[in-house]
Amino acid sequence: MAFISMIALTASAGRYDFFGDELYFLSAGRRLDYTYADQGVVVALFAHIADALAPGSVTAVRFPAVVMGVGAIVVAALIAYELRASRRVQLLAAGTYATSYLLVTQCALSTFSFDATFTAVITWLFIRWVRTRQDRLIIAAGLVAALDMQVKWMIPLVWACLGIAVILCGPREILRRPALWIATGILALSLVPILYWQSQHNWPQLAMGTIIGAEQDATGYGPPGFFPQWLGLAGFLGTLLIMVGFYAVIRQEALRPYRFIAVALLLMTAFVVITHGRPYYPTGFFPAMFAFGAVGLWRYPRKRWMNLAILPVVVLTVVTFVGTLTLLPLPSTWRSQTQDAIDLGIRSAFWGTTNWSALVEAVDTGYNTLTPEEKTHAVIITQGYWQAGAVEEFGGKYNLPATYSPSRGFGFFGAPPDSATTAIFVGLDTAELDLRARFDEVERIVRVDDPMGIPGIDRMVAVWKVRGPKQPWSVLWDSMTTLYFDLGLWRDPRFTTRPTH
Repeated sequence: MAFISMIALTASAGRYDFFGDELYFLSAGRRLDYTYADQGVVVALFAHIADALAPGSVTAVRFPAVVMGVGAIVVAALIAYELRASRRVQLLAAGTYATSYLLVTQCALSTFSFDATFTAVITWLFIRWVRTRQDRLIIAAGLVAALDMQVKWMIPLVWACLGIAVILCGPREILRRPALWIATGILALSLVPILYWQSQHNWPQLAMGTIIGAEQDATGYGPPGFFPQWLGLAGFLGTLLIMVGFYAVIRQEALRPYRFIAVALLLMTAFVVITHGRPYYPTGFFPAMFAFGAVGLWRYPRKRWMNLAILPVVVLTVVTFVGTLTLLPLPSTWRSQTQDAIDLGIRSAFWGTTNWSALVEAVDTGYNTLTPEEKTHAVIITQGYWQAGAVEEFGGKYNLPATYSPSRGFGFFGAPPDSATTAIFVGLDTAELDLRARFDEVERIVRVDDPMGIPGIDRMVAVWKVRGPKQPWSVLWDSMTTLYFDLGLWRDPRFTTRPTH
């Protein structure tokens, strides 16, 4: 199952062009640091390795994510094995993950790609501890959590939810084990360099909560739209097994010692819903729930009609998964115009983010309007971090100068040098008033506005030549940096937040 999935996912990994965040990870990888404003170093490191081995290859960049996704399939089977399930049940648990939309989503390079699998490994280690009482498994879970902390900073929440769940429903014996507190100490120590970096840069991660919540609501994925997407990631069969899994850990004696995993999933989901987080945050618990559901379903005294009723769910799951791998992205002629953030989410899912070349060509057109003297003191500045990543990734053939952006993590890579007197600025076509407040001269050179394009890439975009910053860049940058990523589609007052560093 894992081998087949590896081949299928690797073969289809390049069907979408780079997503905006993947371009950012490539840029972060060119500026390796021990941590960043909104993530750890692991994803940037793998992006850097892939870029060094196969420059420009979408498949190479996504291969580490594919490996993580396949790893989660294996973990689902391992958890079923720990529950003393037969090979058929292990195959059912693994196959459910392998045919879920969760796996497809996980195979684009992202912090989620790693975080989901590491969380699944932690749940497997705790489940194995319940069966064997080998304390080294708890230490191993702490080490995995510390590694996950270098990916995404959700793992302390996972750890806390597991702890609260154990207090609520056991096995409370684990709380008396020194290994648990050693593992917790390992996780706590892994936070120290990250907390230090955050304290030196005005705690940008704390401000991201409001921004993410506003983005979720704008795209329709906040409450009540959270749960349809949450279950959609699990797929038809996965949703069935999650429901059966909750039932099984309550009613089946053999699974009751593991009900703390199900409770932890509920606790984390409640937290994410309340804080308007992203629906995929709790999905690291899904491999365990798929295993619980598979075991519970197999042990339940089913009638013949129940078995027949499950078959259409299995068929629909497999057909949907195969269709996702083979039919997406859809033909470009089927696209519709993006009017709001919900439309953008649909466009990204069915067509991806495309036409980066039009954006970079417009930047090159603007740069070529500069005189030779202006070029010696020029930089490229982009309004959004996606745009900055695109210019760096695809702009090599144009011999463009260094790229900077005040957007999210890119803004923390540093300001242009004070010697830069001219900049080519690319951003939304509404940016002119803001530019005139910061520069002595502002001239619009190019407008990119394909009605069927994507805002921020090839729609609602303009390129300006700006000269004479009114303050030194080292000062001006602090007023420009923002965690708010403007695609011209948001209509929420929470986006007015402008945290600086």
